[in-house]
Amino acid sequence: MTLLKKQCDEIVIFCDEIERDRKLCESINLEIKATNNIATQFTIRQFFISDCIALYRQLNKYHTEKSGFTIAYFYDAVFNNHFANENAIDTLNEILSQPEFKKHLQGILDKNQIRINTNDDTKMFLPSALKKNNHPLFEKIKTAYNNFVALILEKHQVDKTQPEIQKILNQIANPDVSKNTDGIPDDDTLEKVLAELQAMIGLEEVKKDINDLVNLIKVQKTREQQGLKNPDTSLHIVFLGPPGTGKTSVARLLGRIYKHLGMIDKGHLVETDREGMVAGYVGQTAIKVDEIVERSIEGVLFIDEAYSLSQNVMGNDFGKEAIDALVKRMEDNRKDLAVIMAGYTEPMKELIESNPGLRSRFNRYFKFDHFTPEQLLEIFKTFCTKSDFIIDDNASEKLHDTFKLLYEKRDEGFGNARVVRNLFEKCVQNHANRIVSILEQSPEVLKTLTEADIPEPKKTVAQVYFSV
Repeated sequence: MTLLKKQCDEIVIFCDEIERDRKLCESINLEIKATNNIATQFTIRQFFISDCIALYRQLNKYHTEKSGFTIAYFYDAVFNNHFANENAIDTLNEILSQPEFKKHLQGILDKNQIRINTNDDTKMFLPSALKKNNHPLFEKIKTAYNNFVALILEKHQVDKTQPEIQKILNQIANPDVSKNTDGIPDDDTLEKVLAELQAMIGLEEVKKDINDLVNLIKVQKTREQQGLKNPDTSLHIVFLGPPGTGKTSVARLLGRIYKHLGMIDKGHLVETDREGMVAGYVGQTAIKVDEIVERSIEGVLFIDEAYSLSQNVMGNDFGKEAIDALVKRMEDNRKDLAVIMAGYTEPMKELIESNPGLRSRFNRYFKFDHFTPEQLLEIFKTFCTKSDFIIDDNASEKLHDTFKLLYEKRDEGFGNARVVRNLFEKCVQNHANRIVSILEQSPEVLKTLTEADIPEPKKTVAQVYFSV
């Protein structure tokens, strides 16, 4: 117990030390976002526990009650700074054999492993990230993971030269660092990105704007190769339109496009908003802006709801400080930074027009329109496909009626794809309630959403628009 506590004390300290390396944290998160399109920003402690779970699963043939306690102890210590008292060892031994502990352990395993590939339970994040960045704490992480493996194997007479054990130890000591942690697939091409863009539902005007920009950059590159001069081409863009229309996804694609056209080296996307840029005290806002820009160099800085920077929130004017600091960095890094500001149409126009620095640097405006009822239905069907559901004809007709009513009542705040996602989740819940008592749950029954699973259109409209 003393050894376990000592190890966890050290782990908490160096997890916090790694956490202060913001560039490293961002690079690991970018890999996950690019592959799974997950918006969550994971902490180093979360990555550490996920790595331990990956090791624990690989060593499943050596599991004992004590090894289960080890992973649970690590979890409790790392996340809650809670260390069991050595005097409580008898009580702990009793707990290990109880069903409640086994349920608790299973919950830890199921809810705390971060997966890039849902079929891969062996992926570890910290060793490869630290080694790729020549981080001084790589050796400490390696030692911590080796100690964890030793704790799992403690009650077994295991020859560590066995191939299966050597494979795990080599995975810790010599992690694969070849994968691109900037969030861009290794086999990515411009053609693939443009195909993904064209495959997106709706956004015809945006697709045309991007194709026009691609053609311009291609021709300018050719002119440059032949010694001809070109006017400066700004990579900064304003996205105008309501939420849920794919602005973040398009921004991510643009980063990859810029990379393949040779405009920036990495093409990764860093997302932020007013909270990520504005501090509560004089002088701190410029520091926050510098930090977020540094993480975005050679990539795209995407600022959502950017108009809020010009709004006098909580009686201070630190938003103006953020804009001034951003304008300066855009000038200093005009060759290696693309900034995309996004938000509702009128507030965004007011923001740009109110600041000469912004007005001179943004000359491209991409307009994102509300999705039509037919497009909203197509989006619903994509959610179904991703989750192995289908809808019958009557359900499809009812959904179309719902989306038609929603579209007729739309305002600029209508959530579009976000509303569709919420409705899809509600339909899946209704489906589960309907079939749970059916004795013969065939694959067809398990995957088919019927008219009965779709809420009444007027009820959905009332919930979306908070009317009675």
